[in-house]
Amino acid sequence: MLAKIYEKNPSERELKRVVEALDRDELVVYPTDSVYAVGCSLRSPRAIERLRRIKGEGEFSVLFSSISQVAEYCRVDNAAFRILKRNLPGPFTFILPASSRVPEKALAKRRTIGVRIPDNAIPRAIVEALGCPLVTTSVKDDDEAEEYTTDPELIHERYGRDVALVVDGGIGDRTPTTVVDLTGDEPEILREGKGNLD
Repeated sequence: MLAKIYEKNPSERELKRVVEALDRDELVVYPTDSVYAVGCSLRSPRAIERLRRIKGEGEFSVLFSSISQVAEYCRVDNAAFRILKRNLPGPFTFILPASSRVPEKALAKRRTIGVRIPDNAIPRAIVEALGCPLVTTSVKDDDEAEEYTTDPELIHERYGRDVALVVDGGIGDRTPTTVVDLTGDEPEILREGKGNLD
């Protein structure tokens, strides 16, 4: 099912449909400030398992609505907090040590998570309405390892059977986030992407 949601003024009714799907342990596709993503509620082990089956190998990120919410699920020291504050919301994935609040299913034997706060009101509004973060991963074409699908209607054709809902927030971007590891003494850029680190 396609749900049209505008970034400028996200529809309460459509957001409610998205949240109801997530509360039923479903997967949802939504736009971000970089590529389209597919995700589920952090509270849903069943949905995280389904997401892992679709994604195959690889790691998930966790999408938050605010830095204060990040601090509930990650260990954020002063240096990391300053970097987050300067760069978020934005097209970054920051690697941080996870706290015990992050379920084992989302961690998959790791002790760190990728943190996202997109500069797009739609996913942040979804997280706020849901009341918990989203476990998330980029929507990629199967044929191309690093090719991202940008058209929500094509995404719906491709993933419609695997997900409850595709949020149509307009044509997406092809450039993924910049990934920055904040677990060491100095920030380390693991992947150059859309954002320029401040």
